[in-house]
Amino acid sequence: MCLAIPAKILSIDGHKAIADFDGTKKSIVIALLPDIEVGKFVIVHAGYAIEEINEVAAKESLKLWRDLLEKDLIDKNDYV
Repeated sequence: MCLAIPAKILSIDGHKAIADFDGTKKSIVIALLPDIEVGKFVIVHAGYAIEEINEVAAKESLKLWRDLLEKDLIDKNDYV
């Protein structure tokens, strides 16, 4: 199964960025989205930003992830 997680771009350095996954910061590759800007939201799969999404969609998705975490249906380390 493939999962794509929403994240907010915090900083950009070439083809890499630091992204915030609901409080967890990680380095991701943004080469597939060369026009992405700091403050925008993206969907990340396997460490690559694959699509830009709007803030409303990102927040809705993050809420669903938080609900799964709170119910112990997933482990945060498994998806971030």
